[in-house]
Amino acid sequence: MTVMNLDQLDVWRLSRDFAVTIYQKIIPLLPPGEKYYFQDNVRFCYIARGSLTEVQSHLLLAKELGMIPPEIYTSATGEAESVARTINSWISYLKKAKTGINEPGANHSVHEPPAVYFTEDPTAKD
Repeated sequence: MTVMNLDQLDVWRLSRDFAVTIYQKIIPLLPPGEKYYFQDNVRFCYIARGSLTEVQSHLLLAKELGMIPPEIYTSATGEAESVARTINSWISYLKKAKTGINEPGANHSVHEPPAVYFTEDPTAKD
């Protein structure tokens, strides 16, 4: 199984189905003050983006150790970059929409300092 086949994992399918149930059947029943937590949504997106970066790091390591061929690395990296753009777009949307902005805790700031990642050994001599 490759990283591109999440839909073949029972745990992933069950989790996705459960999320759909929550959004379609539970959230509509909640009072307005309980439906949206703006900063939590943004924070969860930051966590997802961090997890994606970790996966990208593992992919690079696997390629450099010869565990996966370069073409699979390139394909998976392209897919990960697409996911990252989507996560970043969603974060941007949440910040602009400010759904739940008047909820308790919504005015607290969530910030991640930018991380520096090397894809080559920075100490290597040319």
